[in-house]
Parts: sequence; C-alpha cells; structure tokens
Amino acid sequence: MEIALALVAIAVVVLTVTAVSERFEIPAPLTLVVVGVAASYVPGVPELRLEPEVVLLGLLPPLLYSAAVNTSLVDFNANRKPILLLSVGLVAFTTVGVAVVVRAIIPEIDWPLALAIGAVVAPPDAVAATAIGRRIGLPRRVVTILEGESLLNDATALVALRMAVVAIGSTVTAWEVAQDFLVAAGGGVAIGALAFGIVGFLRKRVTDPLLDTAISLVIPFASYILAEEIHASGVVAVVVAGLLLGHVAPILQSAPSRIAERTNWRTIAFVLENTVFLLIGLQADWLLAEVGDSEFGVGKVVAASAAAFVAVVVLRLVWAFAARYLLLNSGPDPVSGEPAGWQYSFLIGWAGMRGVVTLAAAFTVPEETEHREVLLIIAFTVVAGTLLGQGMTLPVFARLLRVPGPDPHDDALARATLLQQAAKAGIHRLDELAADCNDPHQVRELIVQRIEQRNFAAWERLGTTEGETSPSDLYAQWRGEMIEAERKRVLEIRSSGAVASEIVSEVLAMLDVEESMLDAAEAERAELRSAPRPTSSAGCEHLVSAPVRDAPDELFCADCLTDGTRWVALRMCVSCGEVGCCDSSPGRHATAHFRDSQHPVMRSVEPGEEWRWCYVHHQTG
Repeated sequence: MEIALALVAIAVVVLTVTAVSERFEIPAPLTLVVVGVAASYVPGVPELRLEPEVVLLGLLPPLLYSAAVNTSLVDFNANRKPILLLSVGLVAFTTVGVAVVVRAIIPEIDWPLALAIGAVVAPPDAVAATAIGRRIGLPRRVVTILEGESLLNDATALVALRMAVVAIGSTVTAWEVAQDFLVAAGGGVAIGALAFGIVGFLRKRVTDPLLDTAISLVIPFASYILAEEIHASGVVAVVVAGLLLGHVAPILQSAPSRIAERTNWRTIAFVLENTVFLLIGLQADWLLAEVGDSEFGVGKVVAASAAAFVAVVVLRLVWAFAARYLLLNSGPDPVSGEPAGWQYSFLIGWAGMRGVVTLAAAFTVPEETEHREVLLIIAFTVVAGTLLGQGMTLPVFARLLRVPGPDPHDDALARATLLQQAAKAGIHRLDELAADCNDPHQVRELIVQRIEQRNFAAWERLGTTEGETSPSDLYAQWRGEMIEAERKRVLEIRSSGAVASEIVSEVLAMLDVEESMLDAAEAERAELRSAPRPTSSAGCEHLVSAPVRDAPDELFCADCLTDGTRWVALRMCVSCGEVGCCDSSPGRHATAHFRDSQHPVMRSVEPGEEWRWCYVHHQTG
C-alpha cells in the first residue's frame, strides 16, 4: 500500500507541476527537478533511491523506443556523421577529459574509477534538450542531431563504464575495450534488426489495432533484455528496432493501428519523461548527506564535483567547435537552404544537459567500490547543474543568437504543396480506375470535390487577411456547432436505451475524430496568425527565372467583379501582372489565367505573403 501511495503521489505531483509549468511557459523538466530537490528535504517525504535496474530496464527502453519510433530514419541518415561524432567521439573525449580533471583534484582516486566517473557523466540526455529545444523553436537540424545523439550515446557510455568497472582492481587493454564496444554495437544492431524482422512479419498478419499496439509495448523490453543477455548493447537494439519500425509503419500498419500506437506512446513518454526529472530531484537529500562521510572531506569533493561540471560543459563546446565542419558539413541546411553558422555549433554544444541515465549508470557501480560516494555526488552535481544551468539559459542564448527556428508559415506552405502533389497522384490513379468503370452516380466528381476541399483548406490557412472569414474557417465554425448538436442528440438517445451502447460509442467516436481534426486545424491557423512571416526560396527553373513584380496598389479580381462572385484570396501572375482569385474562390480565375496564357508562376498578393507557385512543377518558392 505504501508503494502504491508513493506512485500515486508522484503521478499527481508530476501532472500538477507540468500543467503549472505549461501555464506559465516554463520548461517542465527544470521545474520538476527543483520541486524534487525541495521535496527531498520535506519531513515525511520518504527517501526514494533510484535503483539501476528500474532505470535501465524499466525507464530507458520505453523512452528510447518512443524517441526512435518517432525519429525520421531519413533525417537520421542525413545527419549520421554529426550524430556519430557526438554519440561516440564526444562521449570518449568527455570520459577521458573528466577523468583527468577529477584525478588532478583528487589524486588518490585510481584511473579506473576516474574513467568510470567520466563515463557516467559523458552522455547527455536529449529528453531535456529536445523538450526545451522544441518549445523555444531551435532549428530542426539541431534538434535532429541532438535526438540522434541521445539514441546512441548511452550505449557508448555504458560500454565504457562497464570496462572501467572491470578494470577496477584488474587490468584491461585498449584492444579489449575496442573489442567489447564492437561486440556491443554489432550485437545490438543484429538484435534490433531481428526484432524488426519478427515484428514486421507479425504486423503483416495483424489487423486489430489493440493487438498491434500491445505488440509495440513488448518490443523495447524484449529487444533490450535479449541484447543484454548476449552481452550486446540493449540501447542499440532498441534504437535500431524503433528506427526501422517507425520508418516502415505506413507500409506495415493500418491507419487505426498507427493512430493507436502513436497516441499510446506519446502518453507513455509524457508520463515517464516528466517522472524521471522529479525522481532526479528527489535524490538530492541522501546523496548530499553522503558527502560528509567521504574521507576526502566536503571541500575536496565539492571542488571535484564543480570541476567535473565545468569540464563536461567546456569539453562539449570545445568538441562542437573543433568538429564544426564535420558536425554541420559547413554547408547550407538541406531544408531551409540557410548556411549553418557558428551559432548552430554553440547551441549543439550548450544543449548538453545530463539526465537519469547518468544517475542510473552511477548506481550500477558496485557498492563495495572504494570512494563510490565521490562518483555519486559528482554524477548528481553534473545532472542538476546542466539541467538547471544550461537548461535555463538555452532559451536565452537561442534568442540572443537569433537562430531561426521552424517557421509555421513555411510549414503550412510545404504542407499545402505536399497535399497538392499527393492529390495529383491520387487523381491520376482515380482517372485510371474511372476509365475502366461506368460511373452513373458521378462518384469520381464527388471524390475530386472532397480532395479539392482538403487542399483548399490547406492553402487558405496561409491567408493573413484580418477581419475576413475564409471558407475553411466558416466550415470549421458551422461544422463544430453541428457536431455539438449531433452529440447532444446521440446522448439523448443513449439515455433512452433505445440503441445498443456499443453502437452509440461507435457514433460518438466518429464525431470525436472529426472534431479533433477541426481542433487541430484551428490550432494551426491560430499559430500561423501569431507568427511572423519570413520568406523562403525553392529550386525550380521557372521560380528561379521568374521576374520580380510588386503588387499593384489596388487589389481586386476583375473576372470576379464581372461574374458577380466574391474572391477568397488573390494571386498575381508575375509575367504579365494579371490578378486573379485563388482556387478556393468560386471562379478560380488565377488557374484559369494559367491555362489560357501558360504563364507558369504566380505569387500571392495577400498582406504579409510573398510566396510564389509554379503551375508546371507544382512547387513553391
């Protein structure tokens, strides 16, 4: 009962603190650490000691799998060089560097223990870095590199720690270290690939979303345990399985299965990630109490802890700048086209917050190890120092350096373009099907109309005209009111008992899905309205060679005025200056002008918009 009460109390605190942090726009990980530290000194709060088995087996596999399955394998592969440099090279560099610093302050510590301390504090925790990074709008490439690093650096650090612990009281050669690392990495890749093959085979035959989701809950734990049983890296096994399964999910899984799995893993990751930070803070009381028991004295242990903290920060920055041309290839960002300046390297170097893996790794060192208390307090100091120090200042530096983050307008433009190209392929396939089939009910026209409405809604979200309601806005408003009325009527029928409860639940679920889609679209429109509008460019010979033409002072669609219709948004041909209405408008006169003139490029003349569209290649710029 006491354990159950403690778990419930932790869950309540985590949810409450997270909600309050979001309300005041404070990073929840930092707040939870502070609350945990304060709570550890409150009388009556039980002493909670993180057991390494709980973290390494209970927390690490699901957190890694959740991150890996949602990580783009394409982006991971595109950034594999910086990811490997950070997850392998930097971990080794930090391990040795911290060991040198600690031994310089406490020469009585042997090299194996010093290297163990370095291995423990070497791997950053991307849960904190990416949570803060996404919130403050770090560039996507920086976030991708940090995520990819975190998926593999734990494996490097844990292998290094394993060899350092073995070396305590014995001798280990460099060849043995390299051999152990290769076996751990290679075995982890093999087990991950095996898990991917087995699950892929099962998913081709499983259509039930509940069963499919249940399978996904087993994957991280099974992969981790099997890999560790053969002395391979469980971390690598989980990451490989997650990356591969996430990449082929659109092929292997049904849409309901993907939705169910995505929702479940987002919930699991949310709970575990935030719980981890609270647990880190709760270790403060008993860890600091053990400092007084050290034979080196409080002063020397505190000095070593402070030096280790400074070392991990400085060493990461040194590595990031020294390897800058390798980390970011000194070329333009593949998405934005902007050059990667020194600011990117600084942010990657500064986003080195340590987390629960560091503490868990410290606890794996045998209790009989001499001077173990020094390792534990150094680990806690580095975790707390980086989380609070770097975590609180990372948003400040991001603002001062003016590094451009993801722009919601560019995202909306890319989304609309992608939908347009998908619709083109879909309609081509539809024409093939309709050619071989009689269509007395005009099903083809109905499908095309629905696809066009979807695409129009995506383009309309780019509009910034104040005081006007687009067709999509009006549709969302009216349909939302309709859904509320429909739900009310369904609930009235449910109360009467005239319809089976299962049928009622199915109908309510259908309404919930549609309402959630409307809410998501409204949230996106609100974000677009509040975001500044930078411009971007894309590569197409028509867009590159298109002349620059300013919008006329008076904006109107002459054809709409002639027809007596009302336009939604206006577009202008950059070749001749003809202004026409967009495809969301009844007349679609901009597209009609292209068909008549074959002028390939038009631009938006809506306030605050400068994007252009090529009718020939269906590209924006």
